[in-house]
Amino acid sequence: MPTSAPIEKPLVLQAIDVLQSWIMKLVRVGMQLTPYGVLALMTKVVAASNVQDIIKLGSFVLVSYLALALIFLVHGLLLGMFGISPIKYFHKVWPVLTFAFTSRSSAASIPLNVEAQTQRLGVPKSIASFAASFGATIGQNGCAGLYPAMLATMIAPTVGINPLDPLWIISLVGMVTISSVGVAGVGGGATFAALIVLPALGLPVTLVALLISVEPLIDMGRTALNVSGAMTAGILTSQWLHQTDEKILNSTEHSELVS
Repeated sequence: MPTSAPIEKPLVLQAIDVLQSWIMKLVRVGMQLTPYGVLALMTKVVAASNVQDIIKLGSFVLVSYLALALIFLVHGLLLGMFGISPIKYFHKVWPVLTFAFTSRSSAASIPLNVEAQTQRLGVPKSIASFAASFGATIGQNGCAGLYPAMLATMIAPTVGINPLDPLWIISLVGMVTISSVGVAGVGGGATFAALIVLPALGLPVTLVALLISVEPLIDMGRTALNVSGAMTAGILTSQWLHQTDEKILNSTEHSELVS
């Protein structure tokens, strides 16, 4: 019997595949070069500051990372509540988090984000793609959520506002939620989010300008939190809809995210 000829992909799909391969190669180049960029940024901050400024700014960086660690813990607790081992989750997504940390870009992490969800966590591609793209804009836990709220809470007492007032907390949460819509998933996006939230709550924005010198150091952790939040949302949604591939989720073998 004659064999049928293989069906070729439409030109549009072929073009998309080629474009995706180019993007993944650019991502790989970025992963190789970003440590040098981070070192240069850190050197610039240290060289332009005196000892007292470095100590004060270093304290803020430390507090920021403690707050970020707390939200990572919340992610782990949410995963544990729905039968997913937090240790296994963070082990599987670690390459994506390290790329987000060094690149400082939630948007650039989207391809790796989707691949980690589908190839390591067993999330369907439709859910993974939606969670990754949605999390790079509206769902930024670190840049559009934690950072503006943290600055507002620090500044509030200086203008006579009680940051523990329930009504003020509700206003802060609502403003942070609204302002998070459309925040760019690139380095420095948290600064723009803070510049929206603080004036809307009647707070001065001077502190934002003072912290720009250490912005890259904090932004790395915030970006990793953004990406973790998107992946956590993806796997939890998949669990709720009973669409998770348990074989992939429970597998101990990990495929390479960037070929």
